[in-house]
Amino acid sequence: MVASQAELKNVQYETKVDQSTSVYADNNMIRLILRNLLSNAIKFSHNGGKIIISAKNSESGVLFCIEDFGIGICKEDQANLFNNITLNSTPGTQNEKGTGIGLILCKEFVEKHHGKIWVESQEGSGSKFCFSFPGS
Repeated sequence: MVASQAELKNVQYETKVDQSTSVYADNNMIRLILRNLLSNAIKFSHNGGKIIISAKNSESGVLFCIEDFGIGICKEDQANLFNNITLNSTPGTQNEKGTGIGLILCKEFVEKHHGKIWVESQEGSGSKFCFSFPGS
C-alpha cells in the first residue's frame, strides 16, 4: 500500500540503514510504526518529493527517522500530535484523508518498547519523525 501511495505522487524514498543496527522489538508493532510514519510522510509530501528513511545505532539504543520535505507542521499543531485527547486529522497535499489515530498508536507502541517518539518540523520545509528504542 505504501509503495502504491508513493508511486501515485511520484515520491522517491532513500534508505540509510546502518548495517550493524539491531533491535529487539515486536515485529508487527515496529512494522506498524514505520508504515504509519512513512504513509504520513508520503501524504504530506509534494508530487515528485523525496523521503529519507534512516536507522542507526545511537548512545541510547537504536534511532529511526522518517524525513520528508513536504508541507511541515506549525508549532501549535506539533504540541498535540501525540495527544490522545485531541484526535486531529489534516488532509494531505492531494486532500488525502486520515483518522488522526495513527500517531497515537505509534506513540503507544514505541512506549511499550520503553522508547521515545518525537517530531522536528518547520512549516513549509517538511517534517522529521524519529523514535528510539533501547539497545538490544
